[in-house]
Amino acid sequence: MPELFINLINSLAFIFERLDWLDLVDLILVTLIFFTILMLLRDTQAAVLLRGVFLLIVLIGLLTTLEVLPAFSWLIGNTLPALLLAIPVIFAPEIRRTLERLGRAGTFSTSDRGSQEAQDAVTSVISAAARLSDRKHGALIVMQRQDSLEEYVKTGVLMNARVSPELLLQVFYPNTPLHDGAVIINGFQVVAASCVMPLSSSGVLTRSPERQMGLRHRAALGISEVTDAVAVVVSEETGSISVVHGGRMIRRLDIERLENILRTFFRAKIRRRGLAGLFDRLSSNGARSRREDS
Repeated sequence: MPELFINLINSLAFIFERLDWLDLVDLILVTLIFFTILMLLRDTQAAVLLRGVFLLIVLIGLLTTLEVLPAFSWLIGNTLPALLLAIPVIFAPEIRRTLERLGRAGTFSTSDRGSQEAQDAVTSVISAAARLSDRKHGALIVMQRQDSLEEYVKTGVLMNARVSPELLLQVFYPNTPLHDGAVIINGFQVVAASCVMPLSSSGVLTRSPERQMGLRHRAALGISEVTDAVAVVVSEETGSISVVHGGRMIRRLDIERLENILRTFFRAKIRRRGLAGLFDRLSSNGARSRREDS
């Protein structure tokens, strides 16, 4: 065993003696790429799968180095290429989601979400959320941004009506035909109600202290993971208000914080895209995660 550690130290010393500044730049670039990928996959099912695959590879590597297991080494050596080909199939949804996020980060666009109509829509949503919270009427309001929600609009009942607190209160009144599902808002219009959203497969809710959160919160997380929409959720059990974006949930909001968050998302500005915008969003996600834990 001591000889193994000595050989390992000698190998590391041999590698570091031959490093130059180009090798360091190369290592830093590779590290940044892996860091970005891991941040994009954080709190998703892919992160759990990656940990499992990594542990499996380490275990296989250790076992195949044992000369006392020649049959096992032969089996792993012949099946490993097939396992590598199976990885894209296993990770297909997560790979697609990551490519979509990178695609949204690759262009420059001037936002017109800060128009007066968009601000009026935000005001209506805030007023409705406050009254729904007081009455403990469950609600899921999805506000469209850059990404189209047309495929989800088709799952609901078309309305194409101007946003108003009274309309949202009526839609989410208990036991009415449209109270189940989500309302989708685009601009100053309620495009559709009773829409079906994709459910999140991440472990965010299972790790939260409020594990009783149900389908509305899972649907809000789900739509935020596949699009850049902002979802407002009112809990039917507690009346608490949450905002979800980018797979992150900010819970237990008061009306003032809700207004600040929504107006930040929908104010007029030029969004930074590309690599700088990507790291801006990763930083903001980390800050929001720390605020959630506090």
